[in-house]
Amino acid sequence: MGGPTYRSYLRLPELLDVQSPVSGTHDELLFITIHQASELWLKLCLHELCEARRRIAADDLSPALKMMARVSRIQAQMIQSWEVLATMTPAEYGTMRGSLGGSSGFQSDQYRMLEFVLGNRSPAMAAMFDDEPAVADALRAELARPSLYDEALRLLARRGLPVPPARLDRDLSIAVPADRAVEACWATVYGDPDAYWDLYALAEKLVDLEYHVQLWRFGHLKTVERVIGFKTGTGGTAGAAYLARVLEQRFFPELLNVRTSL
Repeated sequence: MGGPTYRSYLRLPELLDVQSPVSGTHDELLFITIHQASELWLKLCLHELCEARRRIAADDLSPALKMMARVSRIQAQMIQSWEVLATMTPAEYGTMRGSLGGSSGFQSDQYRMLEFVLGNRSPAMAAMFDDEPAVADALRAELARPSLYDEALRLLARRGLPVPPARLDRDLSIAVPADRAVEACWATVYGDPDAYWDLYALAEKLVDLEYHVQLWRFGHLKTVERVIGFKTGTGGTAGAAYLARVLEQRFFPELLNVRTSL
């Protein structure tokens, strides 16, 4: 049979050769596999969300909604992976932890890019990668673009909803606090779903994304607590304490706040 084989098409020899335990312990392969698989899922999330953003900017909502729904399913897979990692006991992790050196999930540029695309932005987070100029440049380029949520609000404005001009024409590189006027725009959408059906569906897809990110973060927190308790994390982070603070971050605050006012 001509053409690619399953192994060659998926480049399985190369893919399966990049799990390289260094501690000599049985459980390190689990740790590496979970994190590498998560990075592949993050790559696909970014692929889908960046295209969804482009479609929203072009007023082409149907495919954007499909892509966002797909990302929510991907996030469910990532959340499930914490249960697999949580089978590693403190003693098992302790035998390999020294091999990690200063590496930490905090250093995942793809996760940082995902947060930037969704709208949780910080130039300081991009500066963390200055020792890898190509990575830092890519993150800063993203900070110069409207986020997925920015494009959603621009769409609301094009549909005649009174999104404040200052919310649309702003420094895109930083996160902004919740805006009552933006909340009022979403209240209009939720108040009459039939008249704003596609915007209503967009709002719910955004809420799905936030919901799954928060579940992923919570799973991360609880897995860390289970495996290392409240020790300092690798890379010098505060470990579980840091992850608990991250749970307070919001991507689309008006979409959560509007539920109280409806």
